[in-house]
Amino acid sequence: MGDTYPPRQHASWRTGTCLLVLLSALMLAACAGQGGARDDPPYAPSADFPLPAGLEDNVTFWKKVYTEWGRDKVVIHDDRHLAVVYQVAQLPGPIEAVYTPAQKDYVRALRERWSDRLRGLERRIAARARLSAEEEKLKGTLEAAGGPGATFGAAERVRSQRGVRERYHGGLERSGRWLAKFREIFRRYGLPEDLALLPHVESSFQANARSSAGASGMWQFIRSTGRTYMTVNSSIDERLDPVAAADGAARYLKNSYNKLRDWPLALTSYNHGLGGMMRAKERFGTDFVRIVRDYDGRYFGFASRNFYAQFLAARHVALNAERYFPEGVRYAEPLTDQPVRLRYPATVDELALQYRVPRSVLTERNLAWLDPVSSGARPVPAGTTLWVPSGASRIARGLSRASAF
Repeated sequence: MGDTYPPRQHASWRTGTCLLVLLSALMLAACAGQGGARDDPPYAPSADFPLPAGLEDNVTFWKKVYTEWGRDKVVIHDDRHLAVVYQVAQLPGPIEAVYTPAQKDYVRALRERWSDRLRGLERRIAARARLSAEEEKLKGTLEAAGGPGATFGAAERVRSQRGVRERYHGGLERSGRWLAKFREIFRRYGLPEDLALLPHVESSFQANARSSAGASGMWQFIRSTGRTYMTVNSSIDERLDPVAAADGAARYLKNSYNKLRDWPLALTSYNHGLGGMMRAKERFGTDFVRIVRDYDGRYFGFASRNFYAQFLAARHVALNAERYFPEGVRYAEPLTDQPVRLRYPATVDELALQYRVPRSVLTERNLAWLDPVSSGARPVPAGTTLWVPSGASRIARGLSRASAF
């Protein structure tokens, strides 16, 4: 979710920015002004999903990303100590889903400016030079968040994060269609139902989400893991079926929890991998904050370190949506489509005739169908789960009704 664009030309240092601030997590909203709740409800205690002491600043940061900073804002911050927010800047130009080339340049310039400033501060401290009042404040903020010596290396920890308030709000609305079904799936596997909220972190409940790492669907499975838990081939990709993928996510998380016996670790494995978190546990046990702080496993970067904190923040906001989004949330109508397991292959045209529904009705409901199937060039394979509208006509001869989930 972080920004890693490589723009080259510097933008004006002051253009479109809030006042530069270096404050604790209690003051992260100073420049945001994006409609967050004034009376922030406390994090709800949870036996399954505790908020470990030492992770509070991370959760607070992500709550601000989800609820206060819109996509017109970019936050320059320390990637290890999330209480340290250097600047909340207004993006110049038209605000779209992705940065414009000029915005990439602008964000790159902001990061470089702060890195240069921090390198200068580090040099002055190393030389035991007298610091200005502003430099003392900067040093004090870093040390309050990261302890003595936190200023050293801070120039390499500068990161940018775009706000996603609008995206999270849209995810809340989309979640209305799926949450009841997802909760039912996790309950059936004997897992905490609030795991159904994980797509707020992964995809904002967008069924067609795709990542640069090759993950697809609402639950963001990569192809190799997807094949372990569902059908993924040249005709059917169940990573794109939110319900099939939720079932796969439940089985993955159940397996991870059975091996790790700790939900912060099991959830982090969803991002970092089970093997990596088992190695982390071997070194640090279930001291999750120490793992976040000290584990140096390969690929255990910013996303993995923050995955559990993001989930805690997303869960908290979803359970208190009316406080964070006073403009209201129009939840989508719950899923009422019916799953049918096909005993024999059939083309989309044959299925449309058998169920007496337009072909488009089937293709828009069966998101796992890839182009060869949805175009009619290949039949829907036997054993595939077909989603049909509630109340569709009785199944034609040769097919049998049976709930797939």
